[in-house]
Amino acid sequence: MSEWIDFSRWPDCASMERPGLVFEVQNADQHILTTHCVVPLQLPFDWKTKPVRFRVVEEERPRHSSPLPPPVR
Repeated sequence: MSEWIDFSRWPDCASMERPGLVFEVQNADQHILTTHCVVPLQLPFDWKTKPVRFRVVEEERPRHSSPLPPPVR
């Protein structure tokens, strides 16, 4: 993970994008949104405060679920 960056620099996020990396955006209430670089950033409807900082993190690999069981007869 990288250091936290002030959210005023969010418009520069495109220059920080790399394959396999995403951004964690944190608001004043300590809520975190994981996202790719999108300017302007669409905030979740339940965020009551504005974003204050962000950082670059490694993107989580997809987790595969177990196969569905066969139907019951």
